[in-house]
Amino acid sequence: MVLSLATGASAQQRSLIRDAEIEATIRDLATPLFQAAGLNPEAVSIYIINDDRLNAFVAGGQNLFLNTGLLMAMRSPLELIGVVAHETGHIAGGHLARTSDAIAAASNTALLSAIVGVATAVATGRADAGAAIALGGQSAALGSFLQYSRAQESAADQAALRFLDDTGQSARGLARFFEELASQELLSASRQSPYMSTHPFTRDRLNTVEAHVQQSKYADVPATPEQTARFERVVAKLHGFIRAPSQTFRKYPETDTSVPARLARAIAYREVPDYPKAIALTRELIAEDPDDPYLHELEGQLLFETGKIDEAVPPLEKANALAPQAGLIEISLAQALLARNDPASDQKARDHLQNAKRSESDWPFLWRQLATAQGRLGDIGQAALSLSEEAVRQSNWEAAEIQSKRAQTMLKAGTPAMLRALDIEELAKRERAAKRKK
Repeated sequence: MVLSLATGASAQQRSLIRDAEIEATIRDLATPLFQAAGLNPEAVSIYIINDDRLNAFVAGGQNLFLNTGLLMAMRSPLELIGVVAHETGHIAGGHLARTSDAIAAASNTALLSAIVGVATAVATGRADAGAAIALGGQSAALGSFLQYSRAQESAADQAALRFLDDTGQSARGLARFFEELASQELLSASRQSPYMSTHPFTRDRLNTVEAHVQQSKYADVPATPEQTARFERVVAKLHGFIRAPSQTFRKYPETDTSVPARLARAIAYREVPDYPKAIALTRELIAEDPDDPYLHELEGQLLFETGKIDEAVPPLEKANALAPQAGLIEISLAQALLARNDPASDQKARDHLQNAKRSESDWPFLWRQLATAQGRLGDIGQAALSLSEEAVRQSNWEAAEIQSKRAQTMLKAGTPAMLRALDIEELAKRERAAKRKK
């Protein structure tokens, strides 16, 4: 995301990438660092921004943002681990923990609207198994809100090196990333990555990290084979979903028979579109690794997108069984079940969506799907409440107030659902009043 944010019609579109495997991989790489920093890993939100530019930042407290351009430019998981360690240093130091009134938020989605320019969470009509663009919007003018000081950068560097040592990991990845930044110093400001403008860079910082590498007993500790394999799949999936198929086929030619290459090509065939080839290649991968939930998820989504609803449900159920904590997979399964349009499937969909709320309650698409299931099952009051929850996540305060009032006419007094409806009505009124005042 461009951190020198633009306004008006000239602002470029930005969006968040949602993918169960990509998010799980990044979180697993980051969790030891969060723990070393004394943070609760579950309290740190990680967001992937669909932006080709090299950038990563934290904002609004414990929210970590990574650009797809950064992820795809990295050569090893050690570089990603190094950058996350640095950004964790900013979180632990509370460098951007305080937000202005302009980004006071009722939910993480509202925070994103102000910081990244994700103005409205748009349900795309499908919860793609990979890299689903879930949120979109125009940039907001926040000026230098995300600008770090040189002192903060130095403190974050020192913290990162400490976290890496505490977790027994090499700082060579962070050093390589800083070398990339150093190579941009002679470029004009317009050609430098946004990371340079928001994270003041000096050669002294590179020298500090290199000196640490020279004396650290963990300097030569490589990434584990699992870390490398998972990281390569992240990069491959991003290329498959974001780049033009022709670019993906050039980067991952047929002669490359590795798992990441075949996965990238399967996704690229989806984008062509050539679903038969995409499905065949995905099933080939599943035959080699039948316990991989993300491959089953991809097969189910490909079948769903081709209208083969009944065929899509079993692989999505398999994916859910193999990764029961993956809320995005559960939402995809619920969507396929709702597409069957029969009461038994609607009931199952509602149950899965209720489960998915534990990790995906900030995604408006979940609440829209849940409202659909509840409405079909005759629970109109709960459906109205779910629609009000969706509106809150979209910062659509007028709709939130209308739906919460509608829910109150059907919900039982004193129940948690009724109390939540009353809370949403009051929140919506306050937000609307504040908007009128401005």
